[in-house]
Amino acid sequence: MFFLTPVLVALVCILIVWIFKNADRSIERRNGEPRARAEVRPWVDEDLKDSSELQQLEEDADECQESEENVEHIPFSHTRYPEKEMVKRSQEFYELLNKRRSVRFISNEEVPMEVIDNVIKAAGTAPSGAHTEPWTFVVVKDPDMKHKIREIIEEEEEINYMKRMGHRWVTDLKKLRTNWIKEYLDTAPVLILIFKQIYGFAANGKRKVHYYNEISVSISCGILLAALHNAGLVTVTTTPLNCGPRLRVLLHRPTNEKLLVLLPVGYPSKEAMVPDLKRKPLDQIMVTV
Repeated sequence: MFFLTPVLVALVCILIVWIFKNADRSIERRNGEPRARAEVRPWVDEDLKDSSELQQLEEDADECQESEENVEHIPFSHTRYPEKEMVKRSQEFYELLNKRRSVRFISNEEVPMEVIDNVIKAAGTAPSGAHTEPWTFVVVKDPDMKHKIREIIEEEEEINYMKRMGHRWVTDLKKLRTNWIKEYLDTAPVLILIFKQIYGFAANGKRKVHYYNEISVSISCGILLAALHNAGLVTVTTTPLNCGPRLRVLLHRPTNEKLLVLLPVGYPSKEAMVPDLKRKPLDQIMVTV
């Protein structure tokens, strides 16, 4: 037994070293997992990745931001329709929106600016966290500015298609016959760039929290798409990957604004074509409990 003691001690030491080495490797793997996940998600636009919600809450909690506590409340005005009319109106609205398509062939024919004003006012009726209305709609009509926007987007989109997006994403887009050439950015009479404001400013100049800013602006974009279709105009929803910072600077927008969506707007061209896509039936999108 006396002769085995040094051997046992050595074995215990080796076992301890092995346990610690494996623990270190496990920690390294766990630490490396978020980075690995980020690398396989090339569609995450760096300009949209921010932790503004948490950081801003902490900042403004320290700064004692002024809040509007004394907003007047008024009686709600509501129009109630007979059940048959409700069904009729809802069916007609569905049938109208079911004709909406993403159109990439847009005529250069001018559209009435009053219509653009109205559809953006409609988008501005969207609900938002604490009624912060964290959106900015930049309307671009100038041909030179539209072309500069196109140059930035096509430069980045070529890199996206060739490198960033990955084989699976590019393959999924083949049925839509899309590529990095965006002629509609020149031909469409109007471009609407929708920016989310990650924070605002109170009357005293201090930063103001914009709760759920991306969700709020996304809802607003949905209303804008419906309003455009209702007015007889077409568009295609584009999310220019990695173009946000350059477009923000080009359009002289402040640093608290980040590009979310870009919509080329106009009438469809005579040669406009769209893929013959089918939408999911109700039983595949609705669950009743």
